[in-house]
Amino acid sequence: MVQALLLSYLGVAVLMILLWYWQARSGRGSIVDVFWTLGVTLIALVQLLLVPVAPGPRHWLASLLISCWGLRLTLFLAWRMTILPEDGRYLELQERWGATRARRMFFFFQFQAFGTVLFAWPFILLAGNQYPLGILDLVGTLFWMTGILGGTIADFQMTRFRHTAGNEKRVCAVGLWKYSRHPNYFFEWIHWCSYVFLAWLAPWGWLTLLAPLTLLLLIFFVTGIPPSEKQALMRRGESYLHYQARTPVFIPWFPRPTDE
Repeated sequence: MVQALLLSYLGVAVLMILLWYWQARSGRGSIVDVFWTLGVTLIALVQLLLVPVAPGPRHWLASLLISCWGLRLTLFLAWRMTILPEDGRYLELQERWGATRARRMFFFFQFQAFGTVLFAWPFILLAGNQYPLGILDLVGTLFWMTGILGGTIADFQMTRFRHTAGNEKRVCAVGLWKYSRHPNYFFEWIHWCSYVFLAWLAPWGWLTLLAPLTLLLLIFFVTGIPPSEKQALMRRGESYLHYQARTPVFIPWFPRPTDE
């Protein structure tokens, strides 16, 4: 399995070099999100299905779950990239990096290749869980359903809001976005927590916590909330400040009362 993982990483690293060259010519850095999702899905499937023994019920269950996640998110990101301008996060990076942006973007894309391996890690451990299906698998599946359903609803609500005439300068505070400033990130994180339950009884299964913990750090401190909110403040100004004051940043909850 380790050999298959290394080969998968090398394949994704080469792919990221090609994608880096393509984005340098097109200016669409968001292409990395599409192929990162696809890469994680494919590596996870390799780890689950190329086990030394015949794949059991848990292997097939996890393969179904990660495939559905990958298909949904890959298609959504690809569709969004074709109809919307470049993601503001990547525009901000290019502006901040200036003359060094080509070199820095190269390493950014290679970091994404490493990330595919990191987020495929739960499935390496999950493949070693030979126990019969039990309550933890049920809990994990319920977490997965919650994450996928919530993420799909959040994406749909934001997409519909953005394509409604007159909303260009308005803040999306409808549906799930009324209760969290980033429900898409929250439910994506819930989705990644689901695999911890499926792999927990495997040898070293607790190490699957690395994926949701890493995602949480990325969301709060790197590529998630900070650049997203910076862009929102630049575009929507005072209205977004009011939104920040009354709406929880991550975990959905009732809006706080304001003095308005």
